[in-house]
Amino acid sequence: MNKRLLAAACVLAIAGGITFSSCSRKVTRIEPTEAKDISGSWNGTDSRMVADEMISDALTRAWIPEHTQKAGKKPVVIVGMVTNKSHEHIEAETFMKDLERAFVNGGKVTLVQSGKKREELRAERADQQTNASVSTMKKFGLESGADYILQGSINSIVDAHKRQKTVQYQVNLELTNLQTNEVVWIGDKKIAKYVKN
Repeated sequence: MNKRLLAAACVLAIAGGITFSSCSRKVTRIEPTEAKDISGSWNGTDSRMVADEMISDALTRAWIPEHTQKAGKKPVVIVGMVTNKSHEHIEAETFMKDLERAFVNGGKVTLVQSGKKREELRAERADQQTNASVSTMKKFGLESGADYILQGSINSIVDAHKRQKTVQYQVNLELTNLQTNEVVWIGDKKIAKYVKN
């Protein structure tokens, strides 16, 4: 039933003294950590599971102490593209922001801005060259260069027959040394679901 038809049915039912339970919606607040699988599609629980796994793995591997020992400073990371190759829309930013937050708040990794946010920062610096006082103007050419770039992909495999299906999601992240192209860390998380209609 389309939305207009449903709305018209609700108005007529209310005017006639008849009530339908489908004409009202009940919203219940839940904890963000509570697992609720309604559709069988990718959801907040899946995003949280990926973030937890990647954070735990990335921050405990040898690449951080090895870099710190060799360079004498924390590694600087920039976040690149996470390509969604799965069969459905998945917003990678939800779990990537959790990983970025862990990098910054954990104090082991320095994170630099990328993409549109970096361009906005550069535009602000350009604007300051003509509109800010000389004593407060931020200069060009003083950005921190990244040592590593974090990139990844999201894939899925669907196996369906009649009213049953299994879906397996696989998220892969790779951290690459920008100077040498050496891959210093690979993280992956698999999530499998069985859905029966």
